[in-house]
Amino acid sequence: MLVIDKAQKTFLQGMPNQRVALDSLSLTLAQGEFATMIGSNGAGKSTLFNAITGAFLLDSGRITVNGVDITWRPPHKRAFQIGYLFQDPMKGTAPHMTIVENLSLAYSRGRRSPLRPGVTKKDAAFFRTQLARFGMGLEDRLDAKVGLLSGGQRQALSLLMSTVAGPGLLLLDEHTAALDPVAAEKIMVLTKEIVQEQNLAAIMITHNIRQALAVGSRTIMLEDGRIALDISGEARKDMTPAALMQHYTPGTASKV
Repeated sequence: MLVIDKAQKTFLQGMPNQRVALDSLSLTLAQGEFATMIGSNGAGKSTLFNAITGAFLLDSGRITVNGVDITWRPPHKRAFQIGYLFQDPMKGTAPHMTIVENLSLAYSRGRRSPLRPGVTKKDAAFFRTQLARFGMGLEDRLDAKVGLLSGGQRQALSLLMSTVAGPGLLLLDEHTAALDPVAAEKIMVLTKEIVQEQNLAAIMITHNIRQALAVGSRTIMLEDGRIALDISGEARKDMTPAALMQHYTPGTASKV
């Protein structure tokens, strides 16, 4: 479960070009709830993700994940609670390390002994089983350098790395946008399966209006650091892409 209470963040505070990036934003996301997030450039989407992951601290407000207050925790102490998948397949993995080494680091996140030597046979078998579901042959390439993988393969690995340790929250920053249509569809299907299987709270940033209404059960629009639209249930089911586009008008703040 994610609870954001009156998150406030202003960049260049006190300067002539100061910018309010998050404007007393409050949001609650239940465990197992999958929300899509849209908004124009500069609306606050990436700023919100960075606040959750600890890339910077809020000026004021509070963030909790599964009942744990992470507002002032450094990024490395939040990592085991939050899975984060980037748009760029090159991010989130160590290209000069092997598939099994990358997975082992991700799997040890949050454990008491994250620096234990080597990879156990049990862990390797578990990694193979999880990789096999992607249908990309990665389960037979555990010792391959990640830098040699295709974009789709790297994003599949990143998805597994982001969820293998069982985080409470999954953040997806346009994670299929840079992939070819076939790979994007495969990653999207597996994303939905993993969110459901692990009962994760998940937020997916997207600029695809149709995808914003088709994926998950809730759609949130940010504008000027505030929630301008928050729809679910029948209201979301009846919303058309054309109608959703109308809410992109600057200065409006609607709730359906």
